[in-house]
Amino acid sequence: MTTGFGAEAEEFAASVAGVVESGWGTAVAAPAGDLPTLAEAAVAQGWYEPGGEGALDFLAAAVRELGARACPLPIADAYVTARLADDATRARVASGEVRPLVAVAPRPDGTVFEHLDAAEGATHVLRLVPGAAAAELLPIERTDPAPGLAVPAWSRVTVTTEGALTCGRGAEDVAAALSVHRLGLAIRALGAAARVHALAVEHAKVRRQFGRAIGAFGAVQQRVAACQIDLAAGERLVEDAVGHVLAGGPDAGLAAELAIRFVRDTAPSIMFGAQHTLGAIGYFEEHEAPWLFRRVHADLSRLETLRAPGVDRALVEDGRSLPASNLGPVAEAFREEVRALLAAHRRDGGHDAEGLRAEMAGRGLFALAWPRAEGGREATVEEQVVLNEEMKYARGPVDRAMSAAMLLGHSILRHGTPEQKAEFLPLIREGRMAFCLGYSEPEAGSDLASLRTAAVRDGDHWVVNGQKSWTTRGQTASHVWLAVRTDPDARPRHAGITIFLVPMDTPGIQIQRHVALSGEISCTVFYDDVRIPDSMRVGEVNGGWKVIGDALAAERVIMGGVAATLLRQLDDLLDVLRRDPAGTLGPDGSRPRARLASLAARLQAARVLVLAATRSMNDAAASGARVRLAAPMAAVLSGELAEDFGQGMLEILGPAAALGPDAPGAAGAGLFEHGLRLAPMFVIGGGTNDVQRGIIARALGLPRE
Repeated sequence: MTTGFGAEAEEFAASVAGVVESGWGTAVAAPAGDLPTLAEAAVAQGWYEPGGEGALDFLAAAVRELGARACPLPIADAYVTARLADDATRARVASGEVRPLVAVAPRPDGTVFEHLDAAEGATHVLRLVPGAAAAELLPIERTDPAPGLAVPAWSRVTVTTEGALTCGRGAEDVAAALSVHRLGLAIRALGAAARVHALAVEHAKVRRQFGRAIGAFGAVQQRVAACQIDLAAGERLVEDAVGHVLAGGPDAGLAAELAIRFVRDTAPSIMFGAQHTLGAIGYFEEHEAPWLFRRVHADLSRLETLRAPGVDRALVEDGRSLPASNLGPVAEAFREEVRALLAAHRRDGGHDAEGLRAEMAGRGLFALAWPRAEGGREATVEEQVVLNEEMKYARGPVDRAMSAAMLLGHSILRHGTPEQKAEFLPLIREGRMAFCLGYSEPEAGSDLASLRTAAVRDGDHWVVNGQKSWTTRGQTASHVWLAVRTDPDARPRHAGITIFLVPMDTPGIQIQRHVALSGEISCTVFYDDVRIPDSMRVGEVNGGWKVIGDALAAERVIMGGVAATLLRQLDDLLDVLRRDPAGTLGPDGSRPRARLASLAARLQAARVLVLAATRSMNDAAASGARVRLAAPMAAVLSGELAEDFGQGMLEILGPAAALGPDAPGAAGAGLFEHGLRLAPMFVIGGGTNDVQRGIIARALGLPRE
């Protein structure tokens, strides 16, 4: 299982897992599990105390473990009750004297509740009424089993108002309690989905068909990787939501609802994907999968009965924005500096490009992470995240200069000669390096190790022949960051590649322009007997893969940074929707509202993955699959979200979103239709998503196809 709630919370979760393993077992125990006895052990272990302490991270980590074992022990219900109750009632909950279940009443006088888990042994129902100033803790009078999908079976519970206790100190308390309870259900469902996904991954490594492990089949790898991305994004969103709730800020409720929405959208597909990988082995009740299947879908269906104001209402009617991750006082102060800088150079809906470039250069922003000796600011990872986010969001006209710093600057610092550093680092630092990438070829796109453009040594020079494709900005570049094959017999293939930084006006270089779907110019570049001196080589001969690795790591973070661009599109969309919510979105529960909520949740998931990816790229001490996978997962999720976002604009706004900037009535000044046309590049560039999912699958231990 993943770890992300802090060491103490994870220790608590491990203790919970150990007790449940011995007192309940695995998910296979669900039909015969003894919840009352397990509840007694929970009291002895102090599991019902986190509510009194407000330790939501402890609760979340523990509920995740319960989900992995298809165990509906209602510790989240106890937590919510303890948060609302007075000290005396809280003590009764902690001691196990009061064992509450949480339910939402359609009416203030409701005394019958359907579809409740774990009613056996429960003593009370905490009745939450959205909008009410308080909740009520009502004694249970009768329980009737309601068998079906849920195992253990749900119950129909009748309560009495005699001896009822009032809990909470206002509508905000009740709303927060409902949000936490809904989050607990989502966490439990995600924990169950995570467990069956882990079982499917292990199965794919050992199950053999047609003479090889099924994990070697491309279709299985793609499915497993897709499930892994959704799972990781959901886990990150949950952690983000828990952090917001613990901080007690204004974004706590929205952060929780975004996590809940994402889990609702993705946990079933993770579950079905795992079932497909397990095949018939996971279809029969001797296996854990059928019981986890029941738990995932039962918990998610209960979310529908626990209605709360949704993501769409928060964003549109309430005027909220997606919660930002607080990156610490230094980074957040830097964010204000960057925003002020952008505001100072804003002109007529755009920016003064030259003025912005000059001031950024003067402040050392293009060399933000470089050593001070090289003109940098030795900025933290968090400050680098801030600069990338704010520039992308503002559509700042310095994208090429920032890309040069990230893709070329770090590599030249690590691998360049003193002469190369003296020539190129000042240009990069000043934002004047007009470069293009010479990587892709007709037969080598995502598979760079297959490149064929050859460089043959001739004394102090190299003679280059070949062709590069899809060279964006090649027609305006001063230099090309060129990958060539210098040893055609090298094994493995990537061992024979070398990097050069070559002026584009070198004789023998010819450019052919192409117009992309997005309207952007990209080029085919031909190299015919191009002679370049060895002084243009960056790094060792045949050692280019290390140099490429430095650049590609940054490139995938940049590609993941599309999330900041999509955040701007979302905010532009919200500006349109807020003018006439009823006319554009319709009533609560409408399809456009559901579409908006899902897009917003996926965008927030992409943002937390991008943040994780950026941090992992700059943390030399980081290790583990969770870190290694962060960058490709961010790239895949962000790229596919860009496509879905473009389609979503058309579905929500209709033909107005398909109009260009010069058309009357164009929604979003024509930027929405351009975003749709640009979207496929975010899936193709930096290594196609199919390739990235293959990388993810192999990082999980699946064999090569």
